[in-house]
Parts: sequence; structure tokens; C-alpha cells
Amino acid sequence: MTETKDFQRGYLNMELLRFTTAGSVDDGKSTLIGRLLYDSKAIFEDQMEAIERASEQKGDEHVNLALLTDGLRAEREQGITIDVAYRYFATPKRKFIIADTPGHVQYTRNMVTGASTANVAIILVDARNGVLEQTIRHGYIASLLRIPHAIVCVNKMDLVGYSEKVFLDIQKKFKELSMKLDIQDFRFIPISALKGDNVVERSENMDWYDGPTLMYLLENIYISSDLNYVDGRFPVQYVVRPQAEKFHDYRGYAGRIASGTFEPGDRVAVLPSGFTSTIKSVDTMKKSLEQAFAPQSVVLTLEDDIDISRGDMIVKENKMPEISQDIEMMVCWLSETPMVMNGKYSLKHTTSDAKCIIKDLPFKININTLEKNYEDKSLSLNEIGRIRIRTTKPLYYDPYRRNRVTGSIILIDEATNNTVGAGMIV
Repeated sequence: MTETKDFQRGYLNMELLRFTTAGSVDDGKSTLIGRLLYDSKAIFEDQMEAIERASEQKGDEHVNLALLTDGLRAEREQGITIDVAYRYFATPKRKFIIADTPGHVQYTRNMVTGASTANVAIILVDARNGVLEQTIRHGYIASLLRIPHAIVCVNKMDLVGYSEKVFLDIQKKFKELSMKLDIQDFRFIPISALKGDNVVERSENMDWYDGPTLMYLLENIYISSDLNYVDGRFPVQYVVRPQAEKFHDYRGYAGRIASGTFEPGDRVAVLPSGFTSTIKSVDTMKKSLEQAFAPQSVVLTLEDDIDISRGDMIVKENKMPEISQDIEMMVCWLSETPMVMNGKYSLKHTTSDAKCIIKDLPFKININTLEKNYEDKSLSLNEIGRIRIRTTKPLYYDPYRRNRVTGSIILIDEATNNTVGAGMIV
């Protein structure tokens, strides 16, 4: 029993890494994830038996590991990824959440959704085809979403005779492309997802490559500094007022820390009122903490009695966010209904709701060439552009490049309540 509790405690305290896969059609994204799960012993026997049967029915020569993630019937029939498939697994070093995203251009919105919270982007390149337009698109989206780390996996090396020259040529071309992208950490690995080369186990076919395997990199890449621990931001989700008599004086503010750290004694300001106070305690269900940090969910209590409600934000007094009703942001349009210039939309920003008008579209991006189009003032499904909005009340935010939580906005169609845009404040 003690060993079980120790294991559970260790598992809960393990660091979580979220990563997404991106690549052109048939580059082998789903096969790579299947290989990661299979070689790391993260597949149950019944799952393995099911994909063996499915592979046999399809007439595949090998067990089709892509079927582990291609869960929709349409995906299995067409052999492509349509929806974002999430998979969870763990090794002795880390827990992982994988987002397997589609490669087709018409599913750009799915990729944006799946990659929005990732620490690492795995970008696949077919060794036979090299860097394509789709590769540029995937690199740009990873850069737009400020994914801190990118691992470029040159896949299907078995089909080019495990050629070092092919790998180095692709690496050189991608490095030239990366000069236009805002990703700080690029890594390159030659792999064969089908054969398992350099995925979990080192390849005996590429002795010229002396770098890490993909699994080693995922287990050891440093992500602790990816979060913003400087700017204290605490969007309030709920006001805690227990009904029990012994807690009649208790008033706390529950939420998830967006960035920074909070501890008793910190001087804070409450937005939008601007009133200041001192943190009295940082509480969880079980105990009070000496310090809490992003992305923990906690309850803050203050020394002063201030009127605070959902949508307000508690911030460090000496690290204030920007406050404005005029916002400029990059947006990926998610709706089949095109954007309406001067149209009215609802928006969600952290825990706050507001309404806005789209005032201007300075330019849109051709995400296959990275060129800017200053003439076209329309934005349709899967297109990305820069827009200016005017909100009905001030938002308190940070630029997305500084804070992915307080720098993101969701646009909503008031008539249908559908999410139509994912925005990143610039």
C-alpha cells in the first residue's frame, strides 16, 4: 500500500509536457505517435489487438500504428487525420499530452486549436519531398502560437537509404526558413516512424547521427522557463464564501494563476477598480501555501475588503498589465461564415466577457508563402490576419509573445454562439 501511495504521489508531481505534431499529408504524423506509444510500452494489449485486426482488414503489410490516433471512421477510410486526436501517456520521467493535428490546409483551424497550449511542436518533413509549402505553413503557425520549442523530424529516412546528405540538405533549408520564424529553440532528428529509427531507440542505420532520439529529447527538453514567472496575473473565476458558521468571515477569490507567483504579504492591485491590498493567504482545498505559481489553481484572500467578482484580475502592484479598449491582434478565422468588417462580436479574455466591433484588417497572411496581403479586407475560414477591435470595456492584457494566457482572445458570433476567431494580441 505504501509503495502504491508513493507511486501515485510521484506520478502526480511529474512534470507535464504538451506537444503537437504538424506536417504535410502522409508525412507520417499519426504513425510517429503510434510508434512513440508502442515503443514506450504505452499501448494496452486489447488496443494492439484491435489495430492488428484493422491493419489486416485494410491489407497493410505492417501493423498500421497510425490507427491508434486516427479514431474517426472517415480518418480510417481515407488514411488521413481530420480531427485533433489527443493521447496521454507517461514515462518514468514525464507525463505527456499529445495533440495529433491534421496536415490539410482546410483543417488549419484544427491545428491552431490543438497547438495553442503546446510546449513543443514536432514538425515532420518527408525525406523524399523536403521542405514544402505546407512545411512553411506549419512552421509559421507554430511561431504565431509562440510554441517555445520545435523539433523537426525528417521522416521516412528508410526510403532514401538513410542518406546523411538528404538530412543535412533539409536541415539547411529549414534553418533558412526559421530565420523568418519566432521560435527560439530548433532541433533536428532523422527518423523512420515506420521502422522505429531514432524514435525511442537509437538507429543502427544512421551511425552518422550522434544526437538524441526523439523520446530522449521529449523527456529531457527544458520547459520550466517557458512560463512567465515575472508578471503576477490572477484572473478571478469565483468568489468563495463558505456557508459554515466557523468560516463566516472567510472571503476568498478562486482562479488559476495565469503567470507569475503569489505569496502572503505581496502587494497587489485589483483591476478594473485599481484598489490595492496585501495578500493574506494562498489557500488550496487541503492547506495554505507559502507560495503559489502558474499554472496552479488556488484561492487568494486579501487583508482588505474589496468588491471583487468574476472577470476581475488580481495583479502584482509593481507589474501592471496594459489596459485598453483598442486592441490589435493576429487572428485565425475559425468559422465558415466570413468575418464582417464593422461587425459586432462577443469575446472572452481570461475570465472576462465583453463585446467588440472589428474596426480594421490591416493585412492578412498567405500562410504558405508568409507574404502579407494589404489589399484584401476579407477573412474567411482558416485564414490568418491582423485585425483591430474596439471593446465595450477595457481589457487588462499582456502581448501574446509575453503571456500566452492574458494575450489570447476568443471571438464569438453573438447570433449563433459559435467560436469564430482565435486571437493573439500583438
